[in-house]
Amino acid sequence: MTKPPASPAESAESPPHSGSLLDGYPDHTDAARLYEPETYDDPSVLYEQLRRTYGPVVPILLDGDVPAWLVVGYRELHHVTSQPQLFGRDPRRWNLREIVPPDWPLRMYVSWAPTMVFTEGAERMRRGGAFGDALDGIDRTELTLVCEKIADLVIDAFAGDGRADLISQYAYRIPAQVVARLFGMSEAEAPELAEEIKIVMDGGQDAHAMLGPILARMARLMASKRAHPGRDLMSILLSHSARLTDDEIVQDAMALVMASHGTSSNWIGNTLRLMLVDDQFQMDLQGGRSSVSEALNQVLWKDPPMQNTPARYAVQDCELAGHRIRRGDLLVLSLAAANADPQVQPSASTFSGPNRAHMAFSHGEYGCPFPGPELGEIIAKTAVEVLLDRLPDVRLEVEPEHLRWRRSIWIRALESLPVQFAPAMPAGRPSPHAWDDLR
Repeated sequence: MTKPPASPAESAESPPHSGSLLDGYPDHTDAARLYEPETYDDPSVLYEQLRRTYGPVVPILLDGDVPAWLVVGYRELHHVTSQPQLFGRDPRRWNLREIVPPDWPLRMYVSWAPTMVFTEGAERMRRGGAFGDALDGIDRTELTLVCEKIADLVIDAFAGDGRADLISQYAYRIPAQVVARLFGMSEAEAPELAEEIKIVMDGGQDAHAMLGPILARMARLMASKRAHPGRDLMSILLSHSARLTDDEIVQDAMALVMASHGTSSNWIGNTLRLMLVDDQFQMDLQGGRSSVSEALNQVLWKDPPMQNTPARYAVQDCELAGHRIRRGDLLVLSLAAANADPQVQPSASTFSGPNRAHMAFSHGEYGCPFPGPELGEIIAKTAVEVLLDRLPDVRLEVEPEHLRWRRSIWIRALESLPVQFAPAMPAGRPSPHAWDDLR
């Protein structure tokens, strides 16, 4: 019988550290520093070097020389994500949480919050099940229609200019508005929420301060839907048999909106980049041998929106790929590196085709919950198709080598994607009642 996981409180009883952060981490004496400049330039080369040097599990130092483990092997990552009883999600398990400086730059990634993201066991099933039921009730045809309308409205804002940045002016303006619409937010409020989420996702000085206004916005929406319920996600959650508390609904709704926006917007941007810079792919697309769906899948293998994700915490002492992992140790999951593991993605392979065994959405109990990936694909696919239909001659304004990726070890996203195209007429704003008619 599998031993039940210790609670985060029990995990916190690990032996205290009495000095350097590296005390008790002999494997990290010559660990790879995952914050050096070269880690941002070409992560695929970095992951391959780490795999050759250290194997499928890599001792790493995060910013500030904080020790952790980077899981780069596909099988090892599958094992970690399939064993929630051994590798928990609650950051209160972390054995270094009390000695890492309060101003540590990455603290927000490993700080507990009362959201579904950090729940475990029965609590995870209760809250995750409620959101899964609500999401599964979304009509896919209606979702596509909503995406098309929002994409058209966003394109209308720059269609006559003949040039645009497809990241800030397009990819980052669609998913949050779509998800806000699904939660029952008004047409006027949805773009405002998208802007607030963009500030958080950018991670600047105002990022943390913007969480309060977003929570307040979700709380107002919840109160409105309690008084006037509809067919939206918020109304469904309020009446769900899981009996979610108000705080659970607000916290989890915010987490869902932000996670879906970050993943989908970067998925859209990375797919548009692929179609604009990859000559072979463009030839395949024009020749009818590829589709937007295949381009989206290719991106999930090669440039997944989330390349590394924190975190898992060892529930008890264990061994992983020959390394001694102590209770409370922090594990970072390298989704991009696992996808590139030669055991599942031979180096001679240049196109993943219909293979959807990637780890872009993680895996297991703490992975992206059903049916999130399916709904995210509808949003991303529709956004890409609408843009190509509206601006068929779209082309890069700069040479491909001048495109810059955001300097982050977590996300894989472009800073900008400047393009040119023949100025086009607006598609025409839908009737004033179009938004409400879809509720």
